Amino acid sequence: MKHTVSEVRLANGARGLLIDVPGATVMSFRFHFRAGNRYVGDKTVYETAHIMEHMAFGANAQFANEHAYEAEFTKNGAYHNAMTSDLSMVYVAECADFEWERILRLQQVAICQPRFKQEELDAEKGNVRSELTGYLNNNGYVLWPKIQQLMGDDIYTFRQRLRLIDNVTLRHIRHHHALTHTSDNMRFVIAGNLHGRKAHIQRMLEAWELPRGKRFDVPRDELRKAGPTLIHRKEASNLTFGWSMALPRELDDDEDEAMACLNHILTGTMHSRIFGAARKKGLAYGMFSETSTGFYDSGWDFGGQVNLETADELFDIIVREVRAVLNGEITENEINAAKSYALGRYQMGAQTVAQISNFYRGRYFGDGFVRNYDHVPDEIRNVSRERMLRTAREFIDANTWVFAGVSSGVKDDIVRINNKLETLFK
Repeated sequence: MKHTVSEVRLANGARGLLIDVPGATVMSFRFHFRAGNRYVGDKTVYETAHIMEHMAFGANAQFANEHAYEAEFTKNGAYHNAMTSDLSMVYVAECADFEWERILRLQQVAICQPRFKQEELDAEKGNVRSELTGYLNNNGYVLWPKIQQLMGDDIYTFRQRLRLIDNVTLRHIRHHHALTHTSDNMRFVIAGNLHGRKAHIQRMLEAWELPRGKRFDVPRDELRKAGPTLIHRKEASNLTFGWSMALPRELDDDEDEAMACLNHILTGTMHSRIFGAARKKGLAYGMFSETSTGFYDSGWDFGGQVNLETADELFDIIVREVRAVLNGEITENEINAAKSYALGRYQMGAQTVAQISNFYRGRYFGDGFVRNYDHVPDEIRNVSRERMLRTAREFIDANTWVFAGVSSGVKDDIVRINNKLETLFK
């Protein structure tokens, strides 16, 4: 969908993107605050941000409770949600074009004027407990926070977080909201048919009842290499594994596209080098590799599930193919196929207003960068073997990595696989 993007800076310190999609029949809203778990301060009440997010659409200045607010918000089919991460709290809404102003006003009262109540806190503590307990039934959710911890991220695992829920009081919730929900700490992405509406939207946002404050800095952790780690679960019939590498800098867009193509070559399809070979031998039903770019560092992760008795064979393939890549053994046909796939996904990725919004929001909410959507095809076409190799080798040269797994096996299984991976770093 054709669209134009403009960044606006409001008089109250808030900043955001207004994305005009001519003819759109849907309006999409994203409001972001650096208000996640890392900004709670007192780690004994680490779960404060998460519980506050669960209370986001409860009682407020206009509605007595969540049920009343929900009934009004959704009466014409509108959708809303909120989510929390280590760094962020994001409020999401989508609605039909005809009611965009009403929905924006309802978001305003929920974000700016909550009336946190004890009965809501008690109920949401139970819901958060159920949510986190559910995550513990998924070995992937158990594994990856542990990997982050091992590499130096100052976070808690879901099991650790469960033990802290009861410490959170209304005082903590109200303090966290007052501290983080300021106009200066707010970023937004609003997308839809904005013709003739931009000035009105800006005036509405500048009238939000948020105090001035500051845009919180992103905390920086010192990442490190860690030894192989087994999370033993007697009921885990397979090995759920994660191999994570860190690079102490942010990848640029060209490097990010190059690594996306490389990951496609390695694990992206059933005929890819690693996953294709593993499927052909019946070693793995599913696995992935992906690259992520953070504020101070970037990650290159491999993960999946494998039967314990065939894990060594799978990792022989992984080591073989990663080594081949590092040695420059990538054909032009593979590169062109990866580019073709990426161009197709790009074309498919802007068919809705929400998809357009999502393209911009991740990077913009992270570091304030506004990526040029129209430049992406050229970035993909310019991917080269040299850029793939240079970036991949830099991850290896950094030698900051960890291998961990969840299984019913023994530590020696993890150590043996770790030793295979270690050969890539010598």
